[in-house]
Amino acid sequence: MSVLICAACRLFRRDGVVSPLALFLLLLAAAAVPARAADVPGSRDYPGISRYAGSEIIRYEVKAFDDYVLVTEPMKGRARQGLELKGQVFRITYRNPPNRTSLEVLENYRTALQAAGASEIFTCAHRACGGRDFNIAQVDPQNYTRMGDNYDDQRYLAARLQAPGKDVYVALFITRSQSGAAADKDRIFTQLHVIEVKSMDANMVVVDASRMADSIGKTGSVALYGILFDFNSAVIKPESKATLDEIASLLRKAPDLKLVVVGHTDNVGGMDSNMKLSQARAEAVRRALVEQYAIAAARLQAWGAGFMAPVASNRTDEGRAKNRRVELVEQ
Repeated sequence: MSVLICAACRLFRRDGVVSPLALFLLLLAAAAVPARAADVPGSRDYPGISRYAGSEIIRYEVKAFDDYVLVTEPMKGRARQGLELKGQVFRITYRNPPNRTSLEVLENYRTALQAAGASEIFTCAHRACGGRDFNIAQVDPQNYTRMGDNYDDQRYLAARLQAPGKDVYVALFITRSQSGAAADKDRIFTQLHVIEVKSMDANMVVVDASRMADSIGKTGSVALYGILFDFNSAVIKPESKATLDEIASLLRKAPDLKLVVVGHTDNVGGMDSNMKLSQARAEAVRRALVEQYAIAAARLQAWGAGFMAPVASNRTDEGRAKNRRVELVEQ
């Protein structure tokens, strides 16, 4: 492990910025840290998300493929509203050291997630989360005697980050045990759920110029899934070149054609952030066509629609993948 850390340190740039390779080596080193003596056998921290110092793992479960509802708003009654996910699910429960507060533990995890580039989706505290119904919905049955029915001091955070080839969602639930046994009385417990969902955008088919022209001729627009961005980013990924080539070919073959480049997102995050992101992505595509392909700027406009024009439900990963797109609309 020390070899990995030393190798990563050598890859730090002098300006203090961590190179992607250095970050990968650091995460690999974290994954190699063995379980602690007090942890349940066979358990370990999720790579890249370290535990609160002094905590011990009391429950550990990994399912290679399972469904999961990531709660994204306060609960009213027993109904859970959120993102329907499918993928590999990690369930890790920690008993935190004595004399800590739920806020202190939450803020430590929040700082770590922000440093990893995570985007916060939803957070809540205490009864505002939905009281007892929220507590029961979040606590794993195996943790009920320690964490169940403790909703006066509960905190929750849902977040999303992107790793190579997959989206990673995090559900963090923290509560103070007021009904546990003597050893657990007034202790903070943290339940960390991590869901790895395979990224779907890279599987979308590149549409050639003739098919773009045919769709625009019939419906006035064409939806494209071959222009790719990292999560919460408006920087076009290199894999998008094939689709950009076809758009440029379309415009060269039809010199009178004028287009509006429309950016669309899923509904993860707030309205304002998604509107800004979709606008920035549309402008990035317009700029690439003008600067890299010498398309006249007057022939292109950029517009961000956020998640206001979905083509599928945003409740499932498959639906969200279909909604993340760039659309060309004839002027």
